[in-house]
Amino acid sequence: MQSADLTLRLPPSMQLPAPEEPLESFRREEVLSWEVDEESETVRFLSLIVGDPGALGNLAEDLDSVRRYDVTPIDTDTFYGYVEMDLRAADATLLGTFDVPGLVVVPPMVYTGRENVHVTVLGEPEAMSGLLERAPDGVDVEVTRVSEHQRRSETLAGRLTARQFEALEVARDAGYYEIPRSGELATVAEELECSESAASTLLRSAERELVDAALRR
Repeated sequence: MQSADLTLRLPPSMQLPAPEEPLESFRREEVLSWEVDEESETVRFLSLIVGDPGALGNLAEDLDSVRRYDVTPIDTDTFYGYVEMDLRAADATLLGTFDVPGLVVVPPMVYTGRENVHVTVLGEPEAMSGLLERAPDGVDVEVTRVSEHQRRSETLAGRLTARQFEALEVARDAGYYEIPRSGELATVAEELECSESAASTLLRSAERELVDAALRR
């Protein structure tokens, strides 16, 4: 079994037909779950969104296709958004790309901007090999990673080694990530029983992986 990270760049015809202003308020959208009801021609999805919670209401008012929406704030600029809207042909086509026996989309699907969709898929080699051929016309697909599915590389946890996890936990407990910083690198190194240089390398390597994951690199 293989897994792959894909970046899809949507043509204007497949992008959400909404004014630029509310969409610019969303820095990142992680679609956690989705359901397509072909009988009622409806798509329902739950997303974790980084941006202005009030912008979702503005967006819903601008789009006649939105049937229902709900906002659950987490903090001032992060919230859960639930939306029910008409199933557009473009949405059915995009989601249908991954409707292949032996292939699974691993949530979340991440939108960064109007046109960029980042997707992780998991499946048998035969199913994976035909995926690019199924891409809708006009959709540019970039494969950023392909590997045997040996660990959960699509998750934050799967990107870090046990030693990197230990280093982050020790650094956090020592106050190294407090603002202002109350812990020293020397304390982290002592707890890890290594040199300050080795402790610094562990932390920077782990931080790089987490930053890449946050930016979907």
